[in-house]
Amino acid sequence: MDPALCPDATSASYIVEIFSGLVTLDDDLKVVEDIAESYDISNDGTTYTFHLRDGVTFHNGKSVTASDFKYSIERAADPETGSPVAEAYLGDIVGIKEKLNGEVDEVAGVRVVDEKTLEITIDAPKAYFLSKLTHPTAFVVDQENVASSGNWWQHPNGTGPFRLREWQEGQKLILERNEHFYGDKAKLEWVTFRLAGNPMMMYEKGEIDITLVGTANIERVLDPTNPLNEELVIVPELSIWYVGFNTAMPPFDDAKVRQAFCHAIDKDRIAEILLKDTVTSAYGILPPGMPGYNEGLEGLSYDLARAQQLIADSSYHGDLPPIVLSVPGGCAGVSSLDIAIASMWQENLGAEVAIEALQWDTFLHDLREGRFQAFEVGWVADYPDAENFLDLLFHSESVENYTAYSNPDVDTLLEAARLEIDFDARLAIYQEAEQIIVNDAPWLPLFFTRSYFLVQPYVKDFSPAPMVIAYLKDVWIER
Repeated sequence: MDPALCPDATSASYIVEIFSGLVTLDDDLKVVEDIAESYDISNDGTTYTFHLRDGVTFHNGKSVTASDFKYSIERAADPETGSPVAEAYLGDIVGIKEKLNGEVDEVAGVRVVDEKTLEITIDAPKAYFLSKLTHPTAFVVDQENVASSGNWWQHPNGTGPFRLREWQEGQKLILERNEHFYGDKAKLEWVTFRLAGNPMMMYEKGEIDITLVGTANIERVLDPTNPLNEELVIVPELSIWYVGFNTAMPPFDDAKVRQAFCHAIDKDRIAEILLKDTVTSAYGILPPGMPGYNEGLEGLSYDLARAQQLIADSSYHGDLPPIVLSVPGGCAGVSSLDIAIASMWQENLGAEVAIEALQWDTFLHDLREGRFQAFEVGWVADYPDAENFLDLLFHSESVENYTAYSNPDVDTLLEAARLEIDFDARLAIYQEAEQIIVNDAPWLPLFFTRSYFLVQPYVKDFSPAPMVIAYLKDVWIER
């Protein structure tokens, strides 16, 4: 629940309802004002001046000021906070990296002009900067709340449309309407998230109003003769599921081995048979709907003969060390998808593959520490810009580059795209970089995802976006 520490979409889905920031994304995924009523950009594109709304308060009624935002940004970049994402999402701000390194007490690029005016200066004009401020890392927190206890985030004093009423870890989480909210107040008095039990069974018993549908039930809800089909809502996502290879660890320090492991997976068969066509096979990095998505991209398709030849031609000459595929499993353990991937590598390449299932928090920690040889996970857009996928995940100096991938040509392209003002030219640079990345194979792209929800007929205006944005305040119940 701490915005400064938010590394994943699951956490963010709650945080965006409880906290808020200077700007946000609307239903069309465009950056719009939020706590900031307006903003100005300097002629050189490096200084943003935000003018805060009147009447914005924290949940307890205390007014929000520009000093609160300065504190929140500097706290996120404080080494003692230990944010795994501050550099990725705030690193364009002048002085952030010095703050992260413990070299300065204040961030030079964040200045309080007056109580309602905040000035942020970045190191160069960048088209995506405002989008980055929609990530929870840039949200405002209450300094007194943070100082109240080490577990302050269990009783957060946010600014969002909902406040946390109750949290029974592993059981349920209840949000209640924030009566002090500065925008249109939530239509629901409260929302309960059930964190345990069989969601499908609870939905059919009328115990919950909305549920995600997994592959075990997807065929019957897609059946037009089933009454549940009328309650089905399908939402495409700006996301990808993939296997990452640690390019600094044998045998994936050899590009030919990585390419072989990509060619050895029949992802179309996985999508059709195992996942019952609920996903679309991925051959590139950028998902459909993302600006820069390239229909003509040439991916590493299923080619068993090519895979085996690459292994023979590699520096390992077919003598591969044991492979450990690390996956987020927790109580659920190893999934059928994990088993299918490991089996294809074993059968097609003769690799010895073990699957390691870890609790989500442990998985994220070990992922950031670069401890995995190969890992399976997903990535969902934080904002609709190709930089959020390609630069954050593949630039050699990015803290989100969990594969240790490094290609100077890719770095040069990504750095050029940061400063390119022309929209079409910028997307062309990203497409060129994406093709090189796919050829180098630090990832095995698996599939682009969709969400399948069942929604009770009396639930109105439920319209989740293809990425994490606050939407619950517009939902209402018709009785």
